[in-house]
Amino acid sequence: MKYVLATVLSLLLMTSNAQSPLRLAIAGLSHGHVGWVFNRPDKKDVELVGIYETDQALVDRFVNRYKLDRKLFFTDLGQMLDQTKPDAVSAFGAISDHITIVRACAPRKIHVMVEKPLATTFADAKEIQQLALKNNSKVLTNFETSWYASNQYIHELYQAGKLGEIKKVMINDGHEGPKEIGVSKEFFAILTDPAKNGAGALVDFGCYGANLMTWLMNGQKPLTVTAVTHQNKPDIYPRVDDEATIVLQYPSAQCIIQGSWNWTFARKDMEVYGTKGYAVAVDATTIRERLQAKEPEERKKIAPRPAPFTDPFSVLADVVQGRLKLEPNDLYELPVNVTAVEILEAAKQSAKSGKTVSLK
Repeated sequence: MKYVLATVLSLLLMTSNAQSPLRLAIAGLSHGHVGWVFNRPDKKDVELVGIYETDQALVDRFVNRYKLDRKLFFTDLGQMLDQTKPDAVSAFGAISDHITIVRACAPRKIHVMVEKPLATTFADAKEIQQLALKNNSKVLTNFETSWYASNQYIHELYQAGKLGEIKKVMINDGHEGPKEIGVSKEFFAILTDPAKNGAGALVDFGCYGANLMTWLMNGQKPLTVTAVTHQNKPDIYPRVDDEATIVLQYPSAQCIIQGSWNWTFARKDMEVYGTKGYAVAVDATTIRERLQAKEPEERKKIAPRPAPFTDPFSVLADVVQGRLKLEPNDLYELPVNVTAVEILEAAKQSAKSGKTVSLK
């Protein structure tokens, strides 16, 4: 009888814990994607317990827009972490701040999710990885393209051998430009600051290609990185590039990454060509593929990724609370994203020097 009661109590506790919302704190409000966390009232998997932000005008704007309690806000990151005791922190400031946030969170055993990319420098990326490993904490990097069923579909085709050996990949990402699409002044200041963002379009949109190609290649690094950047709109973006083309050369494959603030319309698409066939992720749920030489290209619509992959905060909650175990080579995970930052740093070096950079 005692054993039965103990088992029942254990199951009740497990159920209670599984249903408890993730205690989430926000570090920074200047990133343009932060509004998502305040616009998911139908989801109960996350409880917002604190917000760190030093810009009082920005705080006032968010308090008024989302009717937030001022008791949520802190101007000291460490104080917020110690008082609110979050399970995880989502970073929504400058990319250069990611290392500071992980330095504060990891020793406190607090997990972190940052907006793409992981860091502005390879040194910071490696330190973040070391801190996460030392403290057994998760550090996830959120990319919109991680939510795309089309990318997962192509990855599965490749893993199943239907594409053959990958030979050429083309990844195109970007939009008309931060000013042109009307980002906030705070986000514009980050994106156009070479220290805070790492570069312009090269980092802002080149990071998608570096992330996706590293994932497709199962973590393999390219042999060389060659990049060309330009300021097509120096009057708007005088301090950073608005156009970037990055060529990654592998032993038997090449990837061309085009990150731009000069596209006619926003785009995030990927073309993968193998020895047996090719597949193109046109958007999140649209595929073009040709897997047989004698058959015409087929266009198909596929279902979106299932939950929790439709919402990065749900992914974070499920990972931290143990309901979801990501593969080490997952798009969110550190191994892929540390290599992605290494690629971006090599691309910046190549663009500056005019020479190809070796990653051997």
